[in-house]
Amino acid sequence: MLVALAAVLVPAFILAPGPLAAGMTGGGLDDQRILIDSLSESFVDYWSSGDRDLPPGLERAVDYWQYHHVIKAVIAAILLIVLIALGVLLWRAFLRADGLGSGSRAALASAGAVVTALALCSLVTAEANMQDAIAPFSSLLSQLPFHASHGELADTLDQVRQRLADYPDTGDRTPLALKAMVGDFSRFHAVRVVTATTVAVVLVGMSVASWKRSARAGASERRARRVFRSFGLLSALLSLAVIVVAVANITVTADPAPALLGLFKGGW
Repeated sequence: MLVALAAVLVPAFILAPGPLAAGMTGGGLDDQRILIDSLSESFVDYWSSGDRDLPPGLERAVDYWQYHHVIKAVIAAILLIVLIALGVLLWRAFLRADGLGSGSRAALASAGAVVTALALCSLVTAEANMQDAIAPFSSLLSQLPFHASHGELADTLDQVRQRLADYPDTGDRTPLALKAMVGDFSRFHAVRVVTATTVAVVLVGMSVASWKRSARAGASERRARRVFRSFGLLSALLSLAVIVVAVANITVTADPAPALLGLFKGGW
């Protein structure tokens, strides 16, 4: 049942969010070309308006992007739960496989390793989509065609880059639209700080628990000790990587303008 559910959730993650989000926002935006064209036109209007509030076209695109990533985050979270349950069953079966042949034990171990890797991928995916859902405007900006060579969009992007290069000392009164973008970009990375820190704490706890379980395993339980030591080491290494991500995002949260300028230069 768990395998069948996972097999359904993977294509659902790929195929369902676009149409569902488009249906919630009036349709059409699940087509990538239409989304980019609508975003480009409405972003020019937003910048030229000098207002903090999003124009209707841009607000609709942001709403679509938010719904899109909320749906993806929910599906990824459900898939993560399914994979964790399946992984627990597989590793328990492996630890109790004394009566099975070496081929069966190797198959259980391989399946457990694959499911564990898929669960980690689902965790990262759920975290990233949660970030996009909470700060959809900054996430959506990554879809702008930053290398546009002519037209109103190219002129607008040049103006944004010039303002960001001098931010916050932009000479005249800083455009409200620019303040809104910088603030939202800071929030975008603050969300990653919170989620990454939470994941790091969980991973550290898993590592400590795994090493304790390994220490409690008897001398005859070599397979159990190897499994728990492997999980302890993997969790510790992953927690270090996640901590690095959290620290990097703290830096951007504190000073978002240079990173936002990098985005507008096409360096997402």
